[in-house]
Amino acid sequence: MAKTSASYETMVVFNTKLGEEGIKALVEKFKALIEENGTLETVNEWGKRKLAYAIEDETEGYYVLYNFTSNPNFPAELDRILSITDGVLRSLITVK
Repeated sequence: MAKTSASYETMVVFNTKLGEEGIKALVEKFKALIEENGTLETVNEWGKRKLAYAIEDETEGYYVLYNFTSNPNFPAELDRILSITDGVLRSLITVK
């Protein structure tokens, strides 16, 4: 890991059509990816919630909040992977 690292918070909204197993698999996939590239602090599963507006005709999403520290290059790569992963409705990465 690079000398400079920062704290990040990533909110991911998964498509509930994936079912329990599919969601669990994606939660674990991103948990492993973050652990490979930084230090995962917490994974907070908020569960199924109503969306403020429909995304891809979905009205509900499964919310997961990841807190981690990593070098500044990793969030861009994480964002790229999240954006091309089927089953991810929305994601947002912020610096804490």
